[in-house]
Amino acid sequence: MPPIIRQQGLQDYLVTLRAMQDFTLQRNPTTADEIWLIEHPPVYTLGLNGKKEHLLSANSIPLVQSDRGGQITYHGQGQLVIYTLFDIQRLHLNIRQLVTLLEQAMITALAQYGINAYAKAEAPGVYVCEKKIGSVGLRVKKGCCYHGLSLNNQLDLSPFDAINTCGYPDLKVTSLAAEGVTIRTEELAIPVISALLKAFI
Repeated sequence: MPPIIRQQGLQDYLVTLRAMQDFTLQRNPTTADEIWLIEHPPVYTLGLNGKKEHLLSANSIPLVQSDRGGQITYHGQGQLVIYTLFDIQRLHLNIRQLVTLLEQAMITALAQYGINAYAKAEAPGVYVCEKKIGSVGLRVKKGCCYHGLSLNNQLDLSPFDAINTCGYPDLKVTSLAAEGVTIRTEELAIPVISALLKAFI
């Protein structure tokens, strides 16, 4: 059964987090997997074991405690966020395999726009010339996962200056726009989703 794809538009992060938690707790072995396409208003999110000191300077952007893995990151309009609500037991995937699939989907999509991106085994995510362009964060409960990936498209990158992105001091970030590619975020979702779905066929 292919995943159900839902276009969620601009959604508050905490509202979406609770919706993902509720969906995961209420699903059963026959529940279809879902993929949610979302953008969030400006927000910093801190992973389950994240350290608040990675927020270097407080500003008007709220800091929200999340339950995903990883450290601190930033979400804002112009960033493609794809949440993967998958039964990974049913898909016979472990968490490392899923992280690789999410990274590879972003790399494949970026290649279509002439951007040479790559993953790092020691630091999950997707990079262009040592600058981070895509992030991955997941949570697993009852053999099912939620959260997913974020890919910087046309967002303002300056809020990243106030954090140690993903817990790494001096890690620079980039975006499709910064790499010279102009595309609407909903259009960018198409090749990323396509690459994801092909991985399950």
